[in-house]
Amino acid sequence: IGMACVINDIPLYFEATNEMGLSMAGLNFPENAVYNGFAEGKDNVTPFELIPWILSKCSSVGEVKSLLKKINLVNIDFSKELPLSPLHWMVSDRKCSIVVEALKDGLKIYDNPFEVLTNNPPFEFHQMNASNYMGLSIGEVVSQFKDNIPMKNYSLGLGALGLPGDFSSASRFIRALFVKEHSISEKNEKSNVNQFFHILNSVAMPKGCILAENG
Repeated sequence: IGMACVINDIPLYFEATNEMGLSMAGLNFPENAVYNGFAEGKDNVTPFELIPWILSKCSSVGEVKSLLKKINLVNIDFSKELPLSPLHWMVSDRKCSIVVEALKDGLKIYDNPFEVLTNNPPFEFHQMNASNYMGLSIGEVVSQFKDNIPMKNYSLGLGALGLPGDFSSASRFIRALFVKEHSISEKNEKSNVNQFFHILNSVAMPKGCILAENG
């Protein structure tokens, strides 16, 4: 199952999950994604085929890592009207997650303990940037000032003060990570699905709040 744009009965997947629960999503990666020419002895796969190619062959992240050792992401557009999108990908199973990036210096596969991914910049930046927010918490704040300087927790949620609220991909990465890590739901499917959408809504972009260059 997945979300796709279907052209001539061919699904161009944005994200999908196979029957074993292996899931994969492609996210915008402009000015960083580099695709190659055809390479002999490699699995030459176009980026628009990558999600169904992996999900039709693998049942776990470990199998994906092995499969990607021979891959060459070949620079072939779907059509003149639909050139390739610059993407990086997250692949997840029940136990772990990885990020796949086709960069100038080759294909990179990163273990992803955060289990979230947004758009540009590259994953190494997101990984480093997360350290800036390690002080966030769901509880009360403990003052680091002298005892004689009056401080008090005047509101619930002060432990998360500094959690970014803007719509940049770097900030949405941190917000998704924080909400996911502290999310609690009941042990039933309806509660889990409901909580899943709360997590997504925490990083949603309300229409009109961001103006692209093309208006």
